[in-house]
Amino acid sequence: MTRAPIEVPRIVLAIGAHPDDIEFGCGATLARWAAKGADVHLLILTDGSKGTWDEADDLDALVLRRQQEARDAEAALGARHVHFLGFVDGELESGARERASVCEVIRTVRPSLVLGHDPWKRYRLHPDHRHAGWLTVDGIVAARDPHFFPGLGGPHHRPDSLLLFEADQPDHVEPVDDFLALKIDALLAHRSQWRSTMQIAAASATEASDRAAFAARIEAQARTDGAFDGGGPGEAFRVLTDL
Repeated sequence: MTRAPIEVPRIVLAIGAHPDDIEFGCGATLARWAAKGADVHLLILTDGSKGTWDEADDLDALVLRRQQEARDAEAALGARHVHFLGFVDGELESGARERASVCEVIRTVRPSLVLGHDPWKRYRLHPDHRHAGWLTVDGIVAARDPHFFPGLGGPHHRPDSLLLFEADQPDHVEPVDDFLALKIDALLAHRSQWRSTMQIAAASATEASDRAAFAARIEAQARTDGAFDGGGPGEAFRVLTDL
């Protein structure tokens, strides 16, 4: 397990299954790198249309709302770009069509470092997270080789490293320093998820205490991640450099 911070990458691409997944997985790390000059891109694979418990919700309106929330979260992190592929939430696959779309973004953005879900995480329940992890790994392989989807998105491109969040076997911790608060701000920008994901009752007598409890859970997770190497709060990853 290592903790020495990775050198700030010039261009970063973080790939998540849904709006808010990236913030949960690596929000503080992205905020720190953005503050230090990295050009940070977010790639959201699905439209977030299953992100409600209300059977009467207008799902088209929800998709638009979640896109705006993602842009607000991006601004909170200090990122500069958010890309939406718009695959249907809950129906993500990791086939050739989806892989080509991820390949195209990687070749267009040309990141030196990519972050994404760990597809090897055992007992992962949500299929979108599994497929998002495979699309990240398989998209990198496709983007690096000129005979995969030739010409799509520009010349082939090989990132230097891949960091997997929600890692089954983490081997690296990035210290969060003073950027955990920005991660929490970015997550709270996803107001459509307050009730279901964050257990926050908006516009109620308990909203302030619910928000504080959610922030405390994020802080506790950072302490747990940091404990992998006996250090302070951090975000834990599996690092792959043989790409």
